[in-house]
Amino acid sequence: MYVVDRAPLSRTELARIDAYWRAANYLSVGQIYLMVNPLLREPLRADHVKPRLLGHWGTTPGLNLLYAHLSRIVARRGQDMIYVAGPGHGGPGLVATAWLEGTYSEVYPEVSRDAAGMTRLFTQFSFPGGVPSHVAPETPGSIHEGGELGYSLSHAYGAALDNPNLVVACVIGDGEAETGPLSAAWHSNKFLDPVVDGAVLPILHLNGYKIDNPAVLARIGDEELGALLFGYGYRAYLVQGDDPEAVHQLLAGTLDAVFDEITDIQQAARERGAVERPRWPMIVLRTPKGWTGPREVDGKPVEGTWRAHQVPLEGVLDDASHLAMLQDWMLSYRPDELFDADGRPTPPVVDWLPAGRARMSGNPHTNGGAAPRDLELPDFRGYAVPVGQTAGATSVLGAFLRDILAANDHNFRLVCPDETHSNRLSTVLQATDKAWQAAVEPVDEHLGRHGRVMEILSEHTCQGWLEGYLLTGRHGLFSCYEAFVHIVDSMVNQHAKWLKTIRHLTWRQPIPSLNYLLTSHAWRQDHNGFSHQDPGFIDHLVNKKGEVVRVYLPPDANTLLAVTDHCLRSRNDINVIVAGKQPAPTWLDMPSAIRHCQLGLGTWDWACNDQGDPELILACAGEIPTIEILAATDLLRTHLPDLRVRVVNVVDLMRLQPESEHPHGLPDTEFDAIFTADKPIIFAYHGYPWLIHRLTYRRTNHHNLHVRGYKEEGTTTTPFDMLVRNDMDRFRLVIDVIDRVPGLARDAVSLRRQMVDKRTEHRDYVRRTGRDLPEIREWAWATNRG
Repeated sequence: MYVVDRAPLSRTELARIDAYWRAANYLSVGQIYLMVNPLLREPLRADHVKPRLLGHWGTTPGLNLLYAHLSRIVARRGQDMIYVAGPGHGGPGLVATAWLEGTYSEVYPEVSRDAAGMTRLFTQFSFPGGVPSHVAPETPGSIHEGGELGYSLSHAYGAALDNPNLVVACVIGDGEAETGPLSAAWHSNKFLDPVVDGAVLPILHLNGYKIDNPAVLARIGDEELGALLFGYGYRAYLVQGDDPEAVHQLLAGTLDAVFDEITDIQQAARERGAVERPRWPMIVLRTPKGWTGPREVDGKPVEGTWRAHQVPLEGVLDDASHLAMLQDWMLSYRPDELFDADGRPTPPVVDWLPAGRARMSGNPHTNGGAAPRDLELPDFRGYAVPVGQTAGATSVLGAFLRDILAANDHNFRLVCPDETHSNRLSTVLQATDKAWQAAVEPVDEHLGRHGRVMEILSEHTCQGWLEGYLLTGRHGLFSCYEAFVHIVDSMVNQHAKWLKTIRHLTWRQPIPSLNYLLTSHAWRQDHNGFSHQDPGFIDHLVNKKGEVVRVYLPPDANTLLAVTDHCLRSRNDINVIVAGKQPAPTWLDMPSAIRHCQLGLGTWDWACNDQGDPELILACAGEIPTIEILAATDLLRTHLPDLRVRVVNVVDLMRLQPESEHPHGLPDTEFDAIFTADKPIIFAYHGYPWLIHRLTYRRTNHHNLHVRGYKEEGTTTTPFDMLVRNDMDRFRLVIDVIDRVPGLARDAVSLRRQMVDKRTEHRDYVRRTGRDLPEIREWAWATNRG
């Protein structure tokens, strides 16, 4: 690792940066401990202290140190920069720096930059009705909460994509550095284009400890750590020490060198046409955990140990010695030098800081983007497939996405874990290459330095890239195998919480929605087998707040086009689209598809014979369930022509909920008009059947609802055998009808026996031939019945 041996700060600059750092540390400690007496103008008493002490001190002084020095770079160089705090539990530090910069008081005028505002700043932190302890959406300048560790670096790289003048400073905690997502995200430098993208400056902050244990990367030695980071493709600079003046000079000199290097890399690529992959700089910062805090408490070392992680002095409410130590600790920052008589920061603390949009806490990239633009979307109607034509839905969508990429060459990205071709979206590569900065071999195809399709076999990194891209105001789509999108369950949890929160922050701008296209789904993973069969991501998402989550199950190519267009235009949502990639029937012409998607669900009159008075509802949601419901309808038309059947298709799953539970929920009167109040409902659903019961349990006719779906039966087998194994095949559905429609158990005994025999015949045939029955392979809707 490189060490920069220079001391660029004048005595005045050094004093001002140190004053700012002390002020930020003072405000951070005050947020953890105090409710009143913020400037310690009177002796500290126990009743000045919060009744519950919450927050994390250990990482905070390091975050404040870096913020101070990066602010110098912004002010001195005019650098457009945002700050991602991986150790998000250092929230008091980022709140403090935003308050010192003035941004916090602009966003929250009641938290003014004076003594009264400081009191509010302290009281609200980790307090009922206040603000969270992490770098949450409520914190100006944040695009990354850091409550769950592992995602800071992928978020940072996503923010830098298509932002050529932006530098994203990303602080990575030494605990976070041990996570799998972070380990994969180091490879993002192989996808960053120095011509059209900005830069990411990773700063690995090693303060030695996590909550209770030493950090792995802090204990492996400089040589091994340097080799690891070199192997990831970085030029690592080391800054370490525990003497403030020496560290200030070393860090300032290192940052000057690093930003010179970033400028050289970008100029070489942009002005001189350099094509070799750059070795981007990064910094390893080693400072004590809980630096400047209590060195020893009750005879045990604290500073530089795991004991500094959260609240170093836990007994201040009932231990006079702890209270005295807290007062001495806060006074050690010399607050009388930092704040005037009215509690305002003194000029030496703040008059050198960047102003307006240049402040990292006020940078518009962190609030929906510096210049947010809607997507230029071609008319999806132009990609329509004729009714009756067989088409792979995602192949059709691929042409639409290709033209979106062509029309939005700095505003739209497709991310995918090595599955763009497998998911039948390779048409997009007619408009752009896959992003790639590493070596290219002659056999390689569609790899390019300026590609806009992002593929890495890490769902975590794909998710992080896209989140960072969306949070800074751009648009995208995440295409993934249905079973393996579960890998990002925790990440989507965090994003859903972020979206829920910003909907209620008036100063936060809406951001483009997080759009998932889940294909290679459970019902057509018969070749890969049980490991690839899991439709449960929908269940996971439905647990989130209804104001955020949308789930779409388009039954054919035309409805997929209509749904995707809608999702790409939306804001502040998480949209899950589940669609097939294998050839399948096209049921609706484009005008009908648009209307059906607008309604979210509805009867397919061309498949019904109920004359407005059904004896039975056959409902479906999903590509394969739709086929099976229509095939079952066909069988019923043939064998029980007098049975009045209504066919209902659901494309917007959340329409099943009451309007009181979800913004898309269907009013009870409309639901009852479609599903009736008293007739049997046989529902074939793409995922786990109990979700439909959960969504509809308040409905009038729920007791007559019988749902078939995936019930964790799978293997490597034929497509139809997957359905039989899970009891969602057409023969089983007809049996369900006979068992549940009054009178049919007596009148359709022969038909029921035939259906049971068909399932047996299928099992024998598929095990003998390895293929589905000819009547299954060749089945088509008898259009003359419509």
